[in-house]
Amino acid sequence: MLSSCPFCHIILPSSQLEWHANTHFARDELERDMELAMQISLLPQSLEAMDNPTDCLKPVGHLGRYPCNSDFNNDELNSKDGLEQEISLSVSLQSKSTLYNVEGDLMSLLKKCLESENGNSVSIISGYIDHYQTIESEDIGWGCGWRNIQMLSSHLLAERSDARDVMFGHSGFVPDIPSLQRWLEIAWKRGFDFYGSNFFNQKIYGSRKWIGATECATILRSFGLKARIVDFDGVNSRKQQNTGNSKCKMDVNQVYGPMDKFLKGPKHEAGPSSSSKYSEPKIHGPEVLLVWVWKYFNCEFGSRLGSSNSVLVSKKTPLYFQHDGHSRTIVGIQMQKAKSSSARSYSLLILDPAHRTAALKGSLNSNNGWQRMIKRGAHTLKKSQYQLCYVDPGIAAVGEEMEQLKYIDSILVEL
Repeated sequence: MLSSCPFCHIILPSSQLEWHANTHFARDELERDMELAMQISLLPQSLEAMDNPTDCLKPVGHLGRYPCNSDFNNDELNSKDGLEQEISLSVSLQSKSTLYNVEGDLMSLLKKCLESENGNSVSIISGYIDHYQTIESEDIGWGCGWRNIQMLSSHLLAERSDARDVMFGHSGFVPDIPSLQRWLEIAWKRGFDFYGSNFFNQKIYGSRKWIGATECATILRSFGLKARIVDFDGVNSRKQQNTGNSKCKMDVNQVYGPMDKFLKGPKHEAGPSSSSKYSEPKIHGPEVLLVWVWKYFNCEFGSRLGSSNSVLVSKKTPLYFQHDGHSRTIVGIQMQKAKSSSARSYSLLILDPAHRTAALKGSLNSNNGWQRMIKRGAHTLKKSQYQLCYVDPGIAAVGEEMEQLKYIDSILVEL
């Protein structure tokens, strides 16, 4: 059943009406708190000794309060101080996201299941990660991007102490979607992903707009994390764009937000984050993506793959995995060797926000049916474009290195 929001009159499912309506109140409350906090910061020094400095403020209808000084001018607000106030308020207002508890954690359960498989295979998986499922009454149909940010954030908070020290105002937990939306708006105001912020008109809090890998990188980079983006682009999509027949034709000199084809910005960083082309002999199409993911997880092991271990745990971060219409999180990859030849096949190991966490837990606990939910081979990769987001080690230093993170570029990999 559909209902109309009494505030903005948008039509949406009745199950989502309460959450949507509450966002109006939350935004109003944030704006009032912001205005009051910034005004207090501008009060004359002589008021510091007052028991209640807000006595010098008088209400003006729904606009809240303002200083009695008739010379007060909003244009005089220090933008940096105002942003710091907004960050402080966002930290105090943010809420921890709901999470279905999995005793023993999903990755440990997955490791046991992979180890129990028969066959000539090697699997590499990331460390701890929580699964955040889409909730029907909150974000069904639009929230997968946010859920994957939550998954990647849960890994970073659990596995990297340096990330825990800088993420989400030192809260130590994964925020809910409205709180993440506030953090994205703050990142935009600080100058991260200028072109992407223009795509959304600098506003996303309280909305149901789709986001993508670029928005994931923007939030993480705003904390100083070295989030990188990789574009996988198929030959057919390039031909369509060159002839103008593609419905999703994009100007390679602009950033469009979700599913960016290319990303604008000077190529500041050397190494894997610089614009480059990756080639693998004798492979094409989705196999290129699979081999790239294998090399990503495998690079820290090298010759140790010849050991008796069939499952290795990598220090690499999971991968935010975006394609047109949906996004998921890659938590590992399995390589299957053919017994009679040197041929190899790969299967991505994926957590999907569309799956129920309880169902994932049950299938892994019973070692029954989990492959259908988690494994994805080359035959399932039918899109012509994909994006990945991963996070390199380290935290950017304040200054030039942090400034460079504001310009998001990518690696281009041809399928």
